[in-house]
Order: sequence, then C-alpha cells, then structure tokens
Amino acid sequence: MDIQTIDHLCELSKLNFNDEEKQKVMEEMSAIIELMDTVKEIDLTYDDTKDNNSIKYSEVRKDEAKPSYPTEKLLSNTEPQDNCYVVPKMVE
Repeated sequence: MDIQTIDHLCELSKLNFNDEEKQKVMEEMSAIIELMDTVKEIDLTYDDTKDNNSIKYSEVRKDEAKPSYPTEKLLSNTEPQDNCYVVPKMVE
C-alpha cells in the first residue's frame, strides 16, 4: 500500500485527510491486507470423511411420532382474523 493508492481511494470515496491521517490509514490498510494474505493461506477444502465422525447412529434417538398438544388448546388464546391468528401482546 502506498500513498498514491491512498490518495486515489480518498478521491473515489470523497474523503479529505491530511498527510498524518493518510499515513495512519495507509498503515491500517497495510495491516488489513497482510491479515487477508494470511487468511488466503488457510486450506479450506471440504473433506466429507471428517465431517461429523463423532456422531454414531446408535447414539441418535429413534424418530417416533408422539402426541402433540390439542389444537383447541393451542388456539384458545387467539383471535382468528383475515385467515390469520392474532395472539395477545405478552410484553410491553
């Protein structure tokens, strides 16, 4: 990152910096670019053989249908309105 690039970016973004502020921005931008360069080095290839190997199917509960709440009880506190159900305000 050099001062000409900072000048160009300031012009594009309509920012006015003095020389001291430009120097500070240049240092900060250089640090950000360095960080992004280190992030690019990280290997992000996906390996499905390593994904969720700690979960065993014998430990997962069986998917069984269970009775739910009665519909009448669930809708007892609502007011039907324009094909919707309006519930009372609970918190002010």
